Amino acid sequence: MATPDDAPDFEQYRDSLGHDRPDESPELAADLRDAVDGEVRFDEYTQVLYATDGSVYQARPAGVVFPRNAADVQAAVRVATDHDAPVLPRGAGSSLAGQAVGPGCVVLDCSRHMDAIRDVDPNARRAVVEPGVVQDDLDDHLAQWGLKFAPDPASSNRATVGGGIGNNSTGAHSVRYGITDAYVAGLDVVLADGSLISTREVVLDSAEWDDIVGRDDREAELYRTVRALVEDNHEEIDRRYPELKRSVSGYNLQKVVYEREDGERCIDLSKLFVGAEGTLGVVVAATLDLVTRPEETALAVYCYDDLLDALEAVPEALELAPSAVELMDDEVVRLASESTEYAAYAEPIPADAAAVLMVEFDSELHDDFADAVSGANAQLLDDGPAFDALTAYDPDEQAKLWKLRKAAIPLLMSMEGDPKPYPFIEDASVPPDELADYAREFRAILDDHGTSAAFFAHAGSGTLHIRPVLNLKEEAGVETMHAIAEDVTSLVLEHRGAFSGEHGDGLARTEFNPKLYGPELWSAFKELKSAFDPDWRLNPGKVVFRDDADGPTDMREHLRYGPEYSSLEPGTVQDFSDEGGFSHLVELCNGCGTCRQTDSETMCPSYRGMQDEMTTTRGRANLLRAAIGGDLPADELFTERFQREVLDLCLGCKGCASDCPTGVDLAKLKAEVKHEHHRRNGAGLRERAFANADRLAALGSALAPVSNWLATLPGSDRLGERFGVASSRDLPPFRRETLTDWFDARGPRVPASEADERVLLFPDTYTNYSYPGPGKAAVRVLEAAGVHVRVPDDLAPSGRAAYSEGFLDLARERAEANVAALAPRVADGWSVVFVEPSDAAVFQDEYRDLLSGAAVERVADAAFGVCEFLDRKRLDDGLAFGNTDESLAYHGHCNQKALGRDHHAVGVLRCAGYAVDPLDSGCCGMAGSFGYRVENDDLSRAIGRILFEKVGESDAATVVAPGASCRTQLAERDGGGRPPTPIEKVATALEEPAETDGD
Repeated sequence: MATPDDAPDFEQYRDSLGHDRPDESPELAADLRDAVDGEVRFDEYTQVLYATDGSVYQARPAGVVFPRNAADVQAAVRVATDHDAPVLPRGAGSSLAGQAVGPGCVVLDCSRHMDAIRDVDPNARRAVVEPGVVQDDLDDHLAQWGLKFAPDPASSNRATVGGGIGNNSTGAHSVRYGITDAYVAGLDVVLADGSLISTREVVLDSAEWDDIVGRDDREAELYRTVRALVEDNHEEIDRRYPELKRSVSGYNLQKVVYEREDGERCIDLSKLFVGAEGTLGVVVAATLDLVTRPEETALAVYCYDDLLDALEAVPEALELAPSAVELMDDEVVRLASESTEYAAYAEPIPADAAAVLMVEFDSELHDDFADAVSGANAQLLDDGPAFDALTAYDPDEQAKLWKLRKAAIPLLMSMEGDPKPYPFIEDASVPPDELADYAREFRAILDDHGTSAAFFAHAGSGTLHIRPVLNLKEEAGVETMHAIAEDVTSLVLEHRGAFSGEHGDGLARTEFNPKLYGPELWSAFKELKSAFDPDWRLNPGKVVFRDDADGPTDMREHLRYGPEYSSLEPGTVQDFSDEGGFSHLVELCNGCGTCRQTDSETMCPSYRGMQDEMTTTRGRANLLRAAIGGDLPADELFTERFQREVLDLCLGCKGCASDCPTGVDLAKLKAEVKHEHHRRNGAGLRERAFANADRLAALGSALAPVSNWLATLPGSDRLGERFGVASSRDLPPFRRETLTDWFDARGPRVPASEADERVLLFPDTYTNYSYPGPGKAAVRVLEAAGVHVRVPDDLAPSGRAAYSEGFLDLARERAEANVAALAPRVADGWSVVFVEPSDAAVFQDEYRDLLSGAAVERVADAAFGVCEFLDRKRLDDGLAFGNTDESLAYHGHCNQKALGRDHHAVGVLRCAGYAVDPLDSGCCGMAGSFGYRVENDDLSRAIGRILFEKVGESDAATVVAPGASCRTQLAERDGGGRPPTPIEKVATALEEPAETDGD
């Protein structure tokens, strides 16, 4: 999904990335720049960014082209041919078998510009799209006509349609709909010589057929070759290809020539390009068949004591006309329950369930859900081995369970230590009635090789995702991987299954295609490849390989973590022991690409604004890993260009800490690297000023109103620009009377002797010196709830600003001072409460990384956001509120979301009588000092516009936000003004007369 129409154009910035580093292949890069309109990057950073995908593999490309259209693709292919360079088309890079990486390739990233939905014909149920469109974006667009694209891979919120065509993707609903090749009606494809063909269904021996094959051109030759290959090998095709809903290994020779229902024999080359992984041509447009979207669904979840019992039940479940039958084992549920992001979704699953079977029904197949679920219960629960059943009719409840299921793959990769459950034989498919036997025999293979695995599955289609736990950093682990793959290939053949039912061949499975298909079809595959790509230049080594000096594809080569891999473990200021060390936290990134999603999730705001791989959590983690792993010079981490291009556009929102399924906390990593950079190279005046914003605010308050007047003088904005502060941003105003001054003069209104709770309200920088209104409202609400409140004036700044700027010594110094001051009071029963969420978060989270010992743990445990405190202590239940019919759109703070504490404000506001619409929004784009930096101004505003759209989509009358930065950004929304905080709205709703003034 593109950025808003009025968003700034970042292409000039993006095109400048890497210009201070030389091209690794300068002549090739120069010729490509001359030939295409899109960006061309051949610098070392870009090579690292595109060296990996969601698999276990890594191979540096020559560089990347971002084509704008089919003409760019044609030109790039021709230039690559002139330079004898291989070509690799790529979407989101979420592939799990290594098909989106290749050594020395010219990568064509079609996800940036070629993402248009060209046409939709709702009557014909067809759409024409470009390959870079994200599938969820397509489905969102189609929803207005009640339509959708049927295949639904778990990665649909970032996976592109072109990538799905390359993989022949599918998803949980393949039981109902099948796989991608059934929904591709035509393709525009650039061939290896740069020519463009359009594929569609052609009736054999018709006038159209005669016209095509009567020409003397490449297209005619391809049609003749394909027909001959199919007809010459029809017996072997019938014998070798499994009869399954899912079979995506090899080339689709079994589908390219077929007989229609009317008896006509047809050929459709589209079927060959689907699943070919870009080895036969580059798809530049696709005509898709669509399906109607069921109006309603119901979900029943069955719990089993034993995994094999759940698998034995699959054939029975398929008799119930389900739209999906999915399985998860207890390992997946356990990992989810330990994850900040997914714990709530795993909560309904009984702790003693060894496996759960999810059975979905839709309204196009069932008129009565209650009857459908009752019948399922009778068969699977009452008369079957399931011991419990959960039902979900509400779409939100179903979505939570589906989110749990879709998170299985990346969750498994969050396992601590070097042994990981790696994908290499994880999507083999067998007939569903053989699943239990297959799993039993698979377990025996695992036992023989001394390892274990997690099981989850598209059980209804016979696809078991099984990931053996191995350490690929050791030679023994790599060889065990290969031996398991050999054994499982044999097992799949015994069950007449497919080695890949979903994720394709890539570098992981291509090696075994000769074994699976036999010598005759393997020879046919090679002949087919040579016909479409005579020089074998398109994504070489995938699906098929040459038996010459280049050697066969070997799944043990090009591993991201092979026996040769080693990484540096730098000394750190923060404690990384919970993550297994700095390097292990970096290596947690498995490349799944969740950070590329542009839907409602929290991360990654800079990617949402700029749509560049460099700005994803994955991109930054890849570059950090390259530096500590030796693919980049070790000191590269601390260069100015690394800071500028890799780290400085990270907003520190910590969305990755919660939304990344493996928990890659880039904000923590960034702070550590920034600290070392400052130590080695010194820090600029602006960085030091931002790190000490609290001291500057105190000075500004002491000099108010003169300090406010100075900021309005002519030329002050130009002075700010020279200092690196965006002139378009208004600096916070300063109040002469601080919050602490106000409270000292006012004093507490609830005596300590009459209160059950005692609170120290932390005077954060924004609230104390610039916007005291929310602090005064917090005092009033807390006292109305019977709390004894103090606003201490003997505390240090929280250290949030220093931490965010990478001044960890200063942040730790302030943490030590605050813990020393507060620990005795906390031990005496006081709680520490915050108006500003970012200050609350630094106490709750970063203090534990900066300090150790019982004192910091006690203080962190006693730290609460003000609404969190009211909600956790149930104090809002005792407040007396007047009548209010106002509706509020609530934008939560990203730091609170990362810590799972964002929901409390919504609960308190609803208790106060407001109708609350919690916005599904991410970081506001201001992020403390980020939005004030002159170089970040456009990006900050682009991210802000995404938030403004969320606010505009809400029916609520008023938007509220707890964070000062968020309110600063929202104040620039047309007609918005600076929004109130939740605690101010709670204070307004109290029955007693208002005492406080506003900001």
